[in-house]
Amino acid sequence: SVRGGGAVLAAVGRGLYAAGAWLGRCLVVVPVTWLYAWVLTPVGRALLWSVRGGGAVLAAVGRGLYAAGAWLGRCLVVVPATWLYRWVLTPVGRAIAWCGRGIAWCLRMVVTGVGAALYWTARILLVLPALALWRWVLAPVGRGLAVVAREVGAALGHAWRIAGHVSLAVGRFLGTVFRLLVGDPARWVYRTLLTPAGHVVRDAVWRPAAEASRAVGRAVRQALADVRGSVRRARADVRRALFGEPVKEPPVARREPSAAGARTLGSSTTALTKD
Repeated sequence: SVRGGGAVLAAVGRGLYAAGAWLGRCLVVVPVTWLYAWVLTPVGRALLWSVRGGGAVLAAVGRGLYAAGAWLGRCLVVVPATWLYRWVLTPVGRAIAWCGRGIAWCLRMVVTGVGAALYWTARILLVLPALALWRWVLAPVGRGLAVVAREVGAALGHAWRIAGHVSLAVGRFLGTVFRLLVGDPARWVYRTLLTPAGHVVRDAVWRPAAEASRAVGRAVRQALADVRGSVRRARADVRRALFGEPVKEPPVARREPSAAGARTLGSSTTALTKD
């Protein structure tokens, strides 16, 4: 029974699908196909033809306008400019260039002439007289002065060496005379008279005087020390008589504090100041 119901439903479904497909073809596909074939296609071809025709017309109009503009530009700009350049600017430029070359040539010739004139003037007025003065006056005079200076220098050198030998001999003679007249008598007086007299004065006068002065100094220092001790004892006796015996302070222990009496982090007093 289930298989029979499935076959029936399958057949009904196929029939409904076939009916829907036929209705869709009749109601949608055929009208759309006809509309595309007989309406849209002719309208599109007509629009394409009109656009192509308008483009061709516009292209022809543009080519005509371009040709007219080119002809007008050639007639109004290129031809006058060419004529102006060929028949006006070129001759004027050539004339200006020729004038410039002529002016430059004139200036060059003037500068060359002035330079040549100044050169020859300076050569004639300065260089040639200076050269003649140097060649015929200064050079011979310089050579003569050089010879004279060389001879004078040689003479002065010989004189300086002779004066050196003479001064050395005179110096030695004066030194010998000074030694014989002053040095040797002074040395003999110092060794023979002054040295023994100095030793006698040192042994008989200076050493006893120094010993006596040292003894006097020691006695004076001892007397001053005794006087200071007496004054100190008298002052202490007067102080005791007036104020009595001074109160003796108890001795302070100088040893290190024990661990129990040492300062800790929590305490605010040290081992020497706390009660």
